[in-house]
Amino acid sequence: MKLLRVGPAGAERPAVLDETGTPRDLSGLVEDIDGTLLADEAALARIREAAASGELPALDAGSRIGPPLGRIGKIVCIGLNYHDHATETGAAIPEEPILFMKAPDTVVGPDDTVLVPRGSVKTDWEVELAVVIGRTARYLESDEEALASVAGYAIAHDVSERAFQIERGGQWDKGKNCETFNPLGPWLVTADEVPDPQALALRLWVNGELKQDGTTADQIFPVAQVVRYLSQFMTLYPGDVINTGTPAGVALGRPEPKPYLRAGDVVELEIDGLGRQRQELKGA
Repeated sequence: MKLLRVGPAGAERPAVLDETGTPRDLSGLVEDIDGTLLADEAALARIREAAASGELPALDAGSRIGPPLGRIGKIVCIGLNYHDHATETGAAIPEEPILFMKAPDTVVGPDDTVLVPRGSVKTDWEVELAVVIGRTARYLESDEEALASVAGYAIAHDVSERAFQIERGGQWDKGKNCETFNPLGPWLVTADEVPDPQALALRLWVNGELKQDGTTADQIFPVAQVVRYLSQFMTLYPGDVINTGTPAGVALGRPEPKPYLRAGDVVELEIDGLGRQRQELKGA
């Protein structure tokens, strides 16, 4: 299934995308698309049955699409998780996953405005595969257990301010948690529709120019390994999100003068089977 949330920010309605691409209203069946729903197999089965019946009311296809997941618990991110991205930035291939966190309040809809922070000179783009957890996971012992805890997948745009991240001391979080720095969606695609998360193409354009063109096959630490690894250090709950890293092509990895984002730029992203995003940048 392709689950989504439609409507004004803060008042989105849960929906499922039908075979024609029309969002169908789920508010008569469930309160929201969130961790509680993703952990409830019976509720998910009711959604599948209702979607197959063709009786769910249609929502306006032109309405705003919000983030596909409400009440996000935590967002755990993996840095330098593609061989080609590590190479382009001159970084050593990490021996273990590099972790940092993004606050859930950085999340916006897939086509919402992204704000360039005040004082920013190095706002950068990163298309990423987001993994959404659907089952409590702690101390997982196998990749099979790890994948069984995944509810689905989505596109994440891990917007980053490199000067804040790298040049201002401390951890990466200062460059990762600015307002609007995690567009998510348009859909949460359930795991049964993504048989191999290591066979997905990712692409990103800035002002119509292709900047990133990669594949999750290039991940240093694949999805199953990442989920299993994280479960050794923290408990993963339904509704948690993992951003799994970005392929080569970011502004940071390009020759000087590096083409960092500015107000007025338009960024578009897509991942095979997971939809497409489009954001216009404005000043904060």
